[in-house]
Amino acid sequence: RLRLHDGKLIKDRRYHLRTYPNCFVAKELTDWLIDHKEAPDRETGIRLMQKLMDHYIIHHVCDEHSDYKDAKLLYRFRKDDGTFPLSKDVKVFMRGQSLYEKLVSVEESILKVREENSVKYQRTFLGCEMIDWLVQEGEAENRKEAVELGRALLEHGIIQHVSNRHHFFDSDILYQFWINFRRRRRLTELLNENSSRTLSESPDSPFCLRKLNPDPGNTSFLSVQTNKEIKIVSAVRRSSITSLAGNSNPYFSATPTLVFPPVAECNPKSVLKRPVTNEELLSPGAPYIKKTLTIVGDAVGWGFVVRGGRPCHIQAVDPGGPAAAAGMKVCQFVFSVNGMYVLHLDYQTISSLIMTGPRTLVMEVMEAVE
Repeated sequence: RLRLHDGKLIKDRRYHLRTYPNCFVAKELTDWLIDHKEAPDRETGIRLMQKLMDHYIIHHVCDEHSDYKDAKLLYRFRKDDGTFPLSKDVKVFMRGQSLYEKLVSVEESILKVREENSVKYQRTFLGCEMIDWLVQEGEAENRKEAVELGRALLEHGIIQHVSNRHHFFDSDILYQFWINFRRRRRLTELLNENSSRTLSESPDSPFCLRKLNPDPGNTSFLSVQTNKEIKIVSAVRRSSITSLAGNSNPYFSATPTLVFPPVAECNPKSVLKRPVTNEELLSPGAPYIKKTLTIVGDAVGWGFVVRGGRPCHIQAVDPGGPAAAAGMKVCQFVFSVNGMYVLHLDYQTISSLIMTGPRTLVMEVMEAVE
């Protein structure tokens, strides 16, 4: 997706007097896959893109086609319009990736090659070392919370005991990151994914979370709180680190493979307790304060979802993303984007302003006085 953005294959396109932001032409993308050796032929390219559709990663801009057609039709990544389903599985996976990147990028990392019973293991750490690091870095409030995080990572196949005999404990037991998040992968690996594979047969899959103890129904919408603790919350459905089916822009197994519910179920209820008008926001003495947030986007995006219109509000915030770090919270109203007054705009227009603007985003938001 990021490579397609860089190559300008993903851009705003006009069709029948309507502009569709951040989309690509299927036929052009198939050409690109072949030119960049991501697919050996058109048939394979079509199968790859159909796999992405089946996993709710891309979709037709109007959802008029459930299959991927190698034609002049417009498709879009769900991460570019806020409709990517964010299940508990995906949240844990992304949290694990974030921790891994943080660990490998520091000097004197606790991740090392270690030997146990004459066997060498990559990317290993002691349980107690990880607990110390999580608390020290503010990734967990206390050791109990750190243990819960470690257990969630293990249950989702992201870390494991080196001989797969123990759950995660605050002790000197040796664990390792099971997934090498920095291994370069090719799209064709998607076609080799098999839901019947065991955990040990597919350790580096980026598209499948191998969860050790699948919980039925845990792919429901996750409430996004501005803390870093992973909690199982059964609520309305949320969306690629964001889930709003057709409703906004995110800036954002384990056996069997990760399965997302139908798109029709991905449209969550607004987080607002009641509608708020611009007049109410701007009236003298109104119980709202204005804040300025500076958000520096990362490789994924900015980490939030805008929804509604006139005024728009923050529907969801990725707790591990740049927006949360800048102080963004759900239910805030978007007052301006990069100096432009936007209270009168809808979420599609605001999303387009953000996506086509600079990586460093300056937003003014209004929030209720508690």
